[in-house]
Amino acid sequence: MQTSITGRHMELTDSLRDHALSRLEKLNSEFPRLQHAQIVLDVEKHRQLAEVVIQAPNHVVVDAKDETSDMYASIDGAIDKAEKQLRRIRDKMVDHKQESLGEMEAEIEAKQAAASG
Repeated sequence: MQTSITGRHMELTDSLRDHALSRLEKLNSEFPRLQHAQIVLDVEKHRQLAEVVIQAPNHVVVDAKDETSDMYASIDGAIDKAEKQLRRIRDKMVDHKQESLGEMEAEIEAKQAAASG
């Protein structure tokens, strides 16, 4: 997965970069098909903003933002929100496929019952 981390109105330290990358690695282990992740860290007075944009196959784009007084907490919150969205999208796709398989199996059983009975 390609990653880019950008800092606006702030100096991007190695510890912030390492924290964000370690959180993205955990996310990538659960969702291995992710293609690109972009994290934008912004400081406005006392507001610490983190924005995460993740791109996945099939035109799936997840955008999550979080704002706290601590940049580490903002990064964690934004990645948690993105993870929740990715999990919801994945579950929806899996459920949809299982429903269509169940419908096909029901149709086959109905045809077999009509043919035998």
